Amino acid sequence: MSKTATAYKEKMKELSVFSLICSCFYPEAHNKHVCEFEDMEVKAINKRASGQAFEVILKPVSPVSDVAHNLPTPPKRDISLEDIEKKLEAAEDRRKYQEAQVLRALAEKRDHEREVLIKAMEENSNFSKMAEEKLQMKMEQIKENREAHLAAMLERLQEKERHAALVRKNKELREELTA
Repeated sequence: MSKTATAYKEKMKELSVFSLICSCFYPEAHNKHVCEFEDMEVKAINKRASGQAFEVILKPVSPVSDVAHNLPTPPKRDISLEDIEKKLEAAEDRRKYQEAQVLRALAEKRDHEREVLIKAMEENSNFSKMAEEKLQMKMEQIKENREAHLAAMLERLQEKERHAALVRKNKELREELTA
């Protein structure tokens, strides 16, 4: 079948050159039958505005030509038991090698997953430590600020007490002077 298709393609290339030459010698259509080959017939169809059109008719395959196209297959050599055993051993070796490759790939993947998990745990631990230290520093800062605020309030209260005591003392002195 592929031989026929190849021959068809080649003849179609020849046909376009052939039709060009024929159109030069015979400008008018003299015969609908253009060309006939072993396994195909080409007929011209009415001329179109875009160019010429052809109908290609493939002839059915005859039993005589079928024999000519079939190439004899090379004779199969006898396969010995040793050859079969060698092929089976080679197939077993390939299977074992592929299995080892798959197991190696799985082991590498498992190791990679383990490394990623360990790294994630370390990063999580580091993050937790950093967050804890940050919280501790913040709590200490809040405690220092609170103590400073309380000390400032106590200082202002003592200042008011001193001022109040001074005002009372001045009031008593004024009362003694006026009395």
